[in-house]
Amino acid sequence: MKSLTQKIITPQMKKQLKKDWMLYLILAPTLAYFIIFRLWPIIGMRLAFYNYKARSPWTFAGLKYFSMIVKSPAFLDIVKNTLIISFMKFIILFPFFVLFAILLNELRVSGFRKYVQVVSYMPHFLSWVVIAGIWIAALSVTNGSVNQILNIFNLPSIDFMTDKSKIRWILMLSEAWRSIGWDSIFYYTAIIGISPSLFEAAEIDGANRLNIIRHIILPALITPIVTMFILNLGFFLNAGFDQVLNFSNDAVLSVVDILDTYIYRVGIQNAQYSLSTAVSLIKGVVGVFLVLGTHLISKKVTGKGVW
Repeated sequence: MKSLTQKIITPQMKKQLKKDWMLYLILAPTLAYFIIFRLWPIIGMRLAFYNYKARSPWTFAGLKYFSMIVKSPAFLDIVKNTLIISFMKFIILFPFFVLFAILLNELRVSGFRKYVQVVSYMPHFLSWVVIAGIWIAALSVTNGSVNQILNIFNLPSIDFMTDKSKIRWILMLSEAWRSIGWDSIFYYTAIIGISPSLFEAAEIDGANRLNIIRHIILPALITPIVTMFILNLGFFLNAGFDQVLNFSNDAVLSVVDILDTYIYRVGIQNAQYSLSTAVSLIKGVVGVFLVLGTHLISKKVTGKGVW
């Protein structure tokens, strides 16, 4: 064990740790978080292959729970809901984050730009409980502001929160309202990192703003766009547990019930821990393959990937 430790921690590593100990100390809470809440739970994923009993040894169940998942008549509908909602939130919304960063950069008045930044970032720091309360109140069929505006134009009130055809769009729009400012930071930072000399040279050559965006800004954003897109695909099956749980109700549950809410309902409320762990394991494996597959395709087509 001692020789193995000596091989892992080389003298060069010891020297580096001693030199930058303050930086590693600052990093320690983050490392502890990932070890406790990300790495350690992986060991517990073996529960998907065992029959869980609180006061007696676990018994090996093999692929029993995976078979139950596949044969469940509701599971396919839940997967369908998850894919649709994830597609709307991760694919349809993705270009708007880039567009918002570009538009933010195009604001000429510095004070107004800072105001827009603050206003667009703030919703990110609100919990979904608060956001759901705001949106449900605004969309209320009785005294919601949206229906009041519709009534001004002699249009009938709409019960948005119980309409199956609209609830998914509400999830997407509320996600956009919460995330567009925060998720655009990465791209906005890449834009302001572009050398000013490129813009000056383009203006001297007579390029207008559209030409500058097309030939200078967008090429500079290719790497961050590809990187963020691939990383987001790893969370493609995470359609947003907190959001869906707070926005859903019995009237629309059939179209917004996703894998995360299914895991919560089966695993926590019904205490079927092995079954819910099996669903979580499937989610994790699919996420890994999505990231690896997209990375390899991106490297082959564009020459750029996550690593």
